Amino acid sequence: MKLNTNIGSIDRGLRIVLGLVLIALAATGVVGWWGWLGVIPLATGIFRFCPAYSILGVSSCPMKSRK
Repeated sequence: MKLNTNIGSIDRGLRIVLGLVLIALAATGVVGWWGWLGVIPLATGIFRFCPAYSILGVSSCPMKSRK
């Protein structure tokens, strides 16, 4: 099963950075257990697919040009 990408480049970068920051803060004890939720934006950024975007019909990918 192939998932369509629905996350654009800027959105992807922000998700990966946010996820890594939250995980790092949780690992160092700066924030509580909820910092481990950074795995979610990290995973969606890596795989370029967000289930919530899919449900809501949203996409941050640029439209492909038609020929």
